[in-house]
Amino acid sequence: MSNWQLPEGIEELAGSQATIFESVRRCLLDIYNSWGYELVVPPMLEYVESLVLNSDSIDQKTFKFLDSSSERMVGIHADITPQIARIDSKSAKPENVSRYCYINTILQTKADDFYASRSPIQAGAELYGYKGIEADVEIIKLMIESLSILKIDNLTLSLGNTSIFNSLCESAELSSEDTAKLREIFRRKSLPDLAIFLDSNDVKEADKFSSLISLSGDDSILAKALELFSDMEKITDSVNDLIELNNTFKDSNIDLMFDLGEVKAYEYHDGVVFAAYHSDFPKALAQGGRYNNLSQNFGSSRAATGFSFDLKYLIQQQDNFSIKAKVLTAPNDKDPKLNKLISELRAKGITVRQDFKETGKSDFVIRNGDWALIKE
Repeated sequence: MSNWQLPEGIEELAGSQATIFESVRRCLLDIYNSWGYELVVPPMLEYVESLVLNSDSIDQKTFKFLDSSSERMVGIHADITPQIARIDSKSAKPENVSRYCYINTILQTKADDFYASRSPIQAGAELYGYKGIEADVEIIKLMIESLSILKIDNLTLSLGNTSIFNSLCESAELSSEDTAKLREIFRRKSLPDLAIFLDSNDVKEADKFSSLISLSGDDSILAKALELFSDMEKITDSVNDLIELNNTFKDSNIDLMFDLGEVKAYEYHDGVVFAAYHSDFPKALAQGGRYNNLSQNFGSSRAATGFSFDLKYLIQQQDNFSIKAKVLTAPNDKDPKLNKLISELRAKGITVRQDFKETGKSDFVIRNGDWALIKE
């Protein structure tokens, strides 16, 4: 094996891709700032219990080792959201609405359906302290604007609400173990496995589980859901949240679809969930949702919603994305007048490279005793 080879699933950005990444990163952070989102840079390393919380999915994706200093198990962050929950619980006032944004490399033991790489650059924004649907609307709009920076439009927005599944499991009085099994079946949308599970366990509300797993499509399914769950107030409230989102986005340039049996890969989602798709990409481009109970792990109780996406993946997939920067070549001359002109141009954001190898290429010329650009 050559020394320059990288481990499987670990990639780098170099050359034009790195330049594009930095340009897009700055644009995204400027947009997030204009919406009132505060930049945070969480540490790469934390104690395991702060990173994985109660999520088996994150636990399985987290690199862990024994810290020789503290003699405690630590991990490398595989998801930023639990770290934001810790930061918010530590610093925010409970009565305030707080907004956070981040762009950080994370590391995972294995790739998954959303992150094709083991070293994604996770970009996202999160809003804490407000339960109303207005927060979900803002986060979804910001996600859509983020993708537009990457020249990705004509999106399909998939909307769901994990409270429907969670409330149905609660009504059926399922154990945590059976709920986890059923969640995995719903994640895979496996009708045969669902039938076996329901028959083998004599599950209450079995007919409603059978209907829920296939309850997806356009907004007409929302009325069907209200009828199906008319005797379950928690679920009808969850469906009404989706109706409000439908009313907000139905007249935009976005195709809407609904999946009421959606369950997210991370167990901490507990309300409205969403994902953005495009016909040119094989998987979700960005995703997010509610996690109102996540901060309870840190002794707080704050409503929260957010989204994230793999910025590195989207840049790598964009063939038509380019940054046209003006690059000038200056002669390898120590003349103070030339160096002054070079400094002035660089201060204006123009790239100037000095020709150390003296190839004869130059965009500079002496006119009337002063240095100037050949083309001005």
